[in-house]
Amino acid sequence: MVTDSDFIQYLEEQLADTNNVFFRKMFGEYAIYCDEKVVALVCDNQLFIKPTVAGREYLEEVIEEPPYIGSKNYFLIGDRLEDREWLSELVRITANELPLPKPKKPKKKN
Repeated sequence: MVTDSDFIQYLEEQLADTNNVFFRKMFGEYAIYCDEKVVALVCDNQLFIKPTVAGREYLEEVIEEPPYIGSKNYFLIGDRLEDREWLSELVRITANELPLPKPKKPKKKN
């Protein structure tokens, strides 16, 4: 199953008040970025947040599942998607704990 655009639009609305958040389509699914860091994946119309210590402390109930076959476990966010403030804070907490991505190496010119 592939994530549908209505679900992505819903998540974009839920995270509209979160600074520096954008979505990127990848292989029929989506990655959510905050401050240039991948903080979450959206697969099969489900939201998976990258696990962090601070995120685990913030969650009231932790459910961990892989977003796709062969993946590491992420935090599966279910019923709390409707709580915009809570979700935005979880994304901010996660982004704050994750390292900046490594700079890409420049492509060699032939």
